[in-house]
Formats: sequence, C-alpha cells, structure tokens
Amino acid sequence: MAEGEAPKKKSDLPVRVASAVVMLAVAGAALWLGGVWLDTFIALVALACLVEFTILVSKVAKSASGKALALIAGMAYIGGAAFALIALPVGVLIGVLAVVIATDTGAYFSGRTFGGPKIAPSISPSKTWSGLVGGMIAAGLVAASSFAWNTGEIVVRPMLFLAFAIGALLAVVAQAGDFFESWLKRKAGVKDSSHLIPGHGGVFDRVDGLLPVSIMASFLWAAHP
Repeated sequence: MAEGEAPKKKSDLPVRVASAVVMLAVAGAALWLGGVWLDTFIALVALACLVEFTILVSKVAKSASGKALALIAGMAYIGGAAFALIALPVGVLIGVLAVVIATDTGAYFSGRTFGGPKIAPSISPSKTWSGLVGGMIAAGLVAASSFAWNTGEIVVRPMLFLAFAIGALLAVVAQAGDFFESWLKRKAGVKDSSHLIPGHGGVFDRVDGLLPVSIMASFLWAAHP
C-alpha cells in the first residue's frame, strides 16, 4: 500500500450472508414447528425489539415523563404487532412476511436502477420515490400471487386487483415503519438499533416495516368475510 493511501475497508458481505442464513433458518424452523414454538419465537423477537426501542427512546426523550410515555407507546406498538402475528393464521402470516420482503427487495432494486428524487432525505437519504413505487409493485404482485395460490381463483380478476391494491397499500405502510425507525435513530444519533445481528444491526432494524404491516394485516383479516 502506497504511503498516505487509506486502507481499503474490508467487506462485511460474508458476515451479512452468514447472519442472513442463520436468521432464515431459525425463522423457518419456527414456522415449520408452529404452535408454541412459533409463538415463543415471535414473543422473543418482540422482546428484543422492545429493548432496542427503549434504548433509543432513552437517548431521545429528555424527561422521565417523556420516556415513560414513549415506552408505553412502544409497548402498545410492538406488543400489538406481536399479538397480531400470533393471532394470524400461519398461511396469512407467511403472506405478510412475503409482502414485507417483496417491498424491501422491490424498493432496493428499483431505487438503485432509477434513482430520482428522495422522499425524505433528512430522515432516510437512501429512500427514493422510484424505490417506493417499485416496492409497491413488487408487494402487489406477491399479494395477488398469494391470493391466486391460496384460492385457485386465478380468473377472478376483480379480486386479484383488490389483492394487488392491498399489497401495494401494505408496502406504503411498511415504508412508513421504516421511516419511523430511521427518524428515531437519527434523533438518537445512532446508525443501527443495536449490534445484536452481525452485519445487520439490531432486531428493530430487521422488523421495522413488519411491525405496522402486521397490525394493518390483522385489521384487514378481521374484516375479511
């Protein structure tokens, strides 16, 4: 290395991939076992998320009353999401997870490909309008495909369009959850909610979009005839 040349930053891709494989294996095993195992897994994830939320709030809120109110709100938010995930049928739960993953994937590739204006650069500089649209389309397609797979009603076009619209709406909700956590981290002056997951930050970082989507999905499911 030449004198004065900055050392190259070592890629964390192997660590990220290994962590992702472990997370998928654990979550997949919980889904496959179902029952109390799945409920316990969801509860543990919610607890870890609440701990990280509490740490962030402690850095943001200035007064004891403010911290207490924020903690109560966080318990309602995260606890409500956990209760929704436990209450939803496993098939619907898998669909919710697929929509959130599709949102993140579609937003990432669409944003990287088309770029364009940022949604809220002061909160999340990487989020673009093109990424949001890409996430909505991907989530809509996954929701429509899930509906067709579970019902076999591929030719019922109005219902497929409705499923697509619901998926696109949930993508917006997921992005809102992402923005909320990004805003909270900026206020706290941190990059990640924790360092619990190597290469991925904290649990809150991984489920920020899933939390509001699960709550919304539970209301939609309850209203389903």
